[in-house]
Amino acid sequence: MICKISTFIVLFVSSTLFTCDAQKYPVTRKTDQADDYFGTKVFDPYRWLEDDNSKETADWVKAENAVTNDFLAKIPFRDQLKQRLTQLWNFPKSAAPFKGGNNYFVYTNDGLQNQFVLNIIHKLGENPVPFLDPNKLSANGTVNVSDQFVSHDGKYLAYSVSSGGSDWHEIHIMDIETGEQLSDKIEWVKFSGIAWKGNGFYYSRYDAPDSVNLLKGKNEYHKIYYHTIGTPQSVDLLVFKDKEHPLRNFGAGVTDDERYLIISASESTSGNELSIQNIQSGFSPVVPVVKGFESQNSIIGNDSNMIFMLTNKNAPKNKLIVFDANKVSAEWKTIIPEKEEVLEGAVMAYHVIIAKYMKDASHRLKVFSQNGDFLYDISLPSLGTIDELSASVNDSILFYSLTTFTAPMTVYQFDLATRKQSVYFHPKIDFPSESYETKQVFYTSKDGTKIPMFIVHKKGIMLNGNNPALLFGYGGFNVSKTPEFKIERLLLLENGGVFAMPSLRGGGEYGEAWHEAGTKLKKQNVFDDFIAAAEYLIKEKYTSVGKLAIGGRSNGGLLVGAAMTQRPELFKVAIPTVGVMDMLRYHKFTIGWAWKGDYGSSEDEANFRNLYAYSPLHNIKEGKNYPATLVTTGDHDDRVVPAHSFKFISTLQEKYKGNNPVLIRIDINAGHASSTVLGSSKPVAKQIEEQTDIFSFILFNLGMKAN
Repeated sequence: MICKISTFIVLFVSSTLFTCDAQKYPVTRKTDQADDYFGTKVFDPYRWLEDDNSKETADWVKAENAVTNDFLAKIPFRDQLKQRLTQLWNFPKSAAPFKGGNNYFVYTNDGLQNQFVLNIIHKLGENPVPFLDPNKLSANGTVNVSDQFVSHDGKYLAYSVSSGGSDWHEIHIMDIETGEQLSDKIEWVKFSGIAWKGNGFYYSRYDAPDSVNLLKGKNEYHKIYYHTIGTPQSVDLLVFKDKEHPLRNFGAGVTDDERYLIISASESTSGNELSIQNIQSGFSPVVPVVKGFESQNSIIGNDSNMIFMLTNKNAPKNKLIVFDANKVSAEWKTIIPEKEEVLEGAVMAYHVIIAKYMKDASHRLKVFSQNGDFLYDISLPSLGTIDELSASVNDSILFYSLTTFTAPMTVYQFDLATRKQSVYFHPKIDFPSESYETKQVFYTSKDGTKIPMFIVHKKGIMLNGNNPALLFGYGGFNVSKTPEFKIERLLLLENGGVFAMPSLRGGGEYGEAWHEAGTKLKKQNVFDDFIAAAEYLIKEKYTSVGKLAIGGRSNGGLLVGAAMTQRPELFKVAIPTVGVMDMLRYHKFTIGWAWKGDYGSSEDEANFRNLYAYSPLHNIKEGKNYPATLVTTGDHDDRVVPAHSFKFISTLQEKYKGNNPVLIRIDINAGHASSTVLGSSKPVAKQIEEQTDIFSFILFNLGMKAN
């Protein structure tokens, strides 16, 4: 192979291009930066890319994007895929309504709106009326409403907005009756709910960061405040702080009767302490309910002084208990004991408890009395994922949404008084869902553990090893990967591809034990599960090595990075999205310290050696034939800072000498956005552009043609 060095002066003079037969890459400046970890010297030559404010980093981003855009522009069917994806995306969507005061509210999207619109429904059966339209908050749709809470008396709506995909939020307030926007503005809010009490609400925030560290600085000293409507933020009452533990997050909740304040404290993404305070009248102490961070606990409601709590304390698959707020130290009473299925969530409504169970990574709904007596099952139209469960304690109407791999979210209305069920909203999409099938298989991982996996494809495909396939995974933070509808995946399916998604250890599909089996020193189990899934698809002739792509985002981006560096010969294409790639320094940025519960930290020797063994950045080797790789990130990602992706692709472009393209796509003015029930903080227009590029890259490098 003939290679050469040439000067690159279009975007910044100091760079050069490394030119090979297949692709040209900027040669990224290297330094002699190195760190000593317990006697092991670890080089980090691209650490300067962690500076997201430097001109050199900005120029590097432009240079890399120029190379990537040049490659993508030459894919002959890229425009065709974008047109088809836009067509698929353009259908009306609705979330499940939720009650606030005497009104209902519902998010809708007419098809291609950048952000979902919040509507008000004065009476069920009437048409929704637009109430809050985030699309009017910015010209390009990069400002989104991420959360909203109606005051218990139904007079006010408090909502939080973020810009450019950042985790930083502002809270604003509207008068529901008049639609008037109040002057209140709450800043520097992050990882917070809004808990109404009287003429104001509790919320969580950090101190204002300096501009240099706005998107990368470590988040420390989370505090709870109370804001009174009509007053400036400067006079907000500090309710709770912890000077001794800077790396803890605190959240506030208030029961529907405004009798109790619930304070939750966490040190990582799983496990929390819980305290309660009677705020009905006068002063009362904050009383600990759960001490320590060994269990996950959440209050689902109360009946006077009886508090109902979902917990996995001594119950890895969760149970529902009740305790007396006046006698917190007394023994808990179990209402719904732990079962074989995972009790994933519960809501209280109309004097009953609606419980959401998960069995083999799909959902079920069961109804219990408040004494824990089983009453009946709510019949679901199909196996799938219940994204939303919406009910009010003073109402018999329950709404829930159901999603499958091949059909978008349908919203159902269930009357708890009559037990009658009806369809509230059914989307119509230009895609023949009935022509596709979803199956669930169980395969064996490296250590003999049985792992479930969903496989989706057109009916009647031949299992001859010639089908292109995309294997997608996550495997972490107790997150369960259940059937999910992603519009962009239809591009693969309708062009003859196979989509597969395993339920890897590290997730929550089988409770806390399943989660723990993929954490810290056991994290390699997750990668082994994913690799075994690929080997299963190849063995059963769903696909072959030359036809297999892998994808994942965030912790799933780490998964892809680890899999492609451990078994590069097994995959043809790799798409690590907003991935955690530097496992030795992840905890030094923004909220990264909270991930130690899953990953462990390089500050501990045993965990360092474990992390160093699989850290994607540190396991790229010369002489390996890595798959065609498209790394994707956003320049405003303050969850998994883009430096992870920047350093990973720089190292890959430096050390890989093969012909497969290894590129990075850096979205400008975009963050860590992931699709949710309400779309994404990333505008629809940007989502379509991003997914067009990703699937153009996948299809092209798998040798597919778009029909």
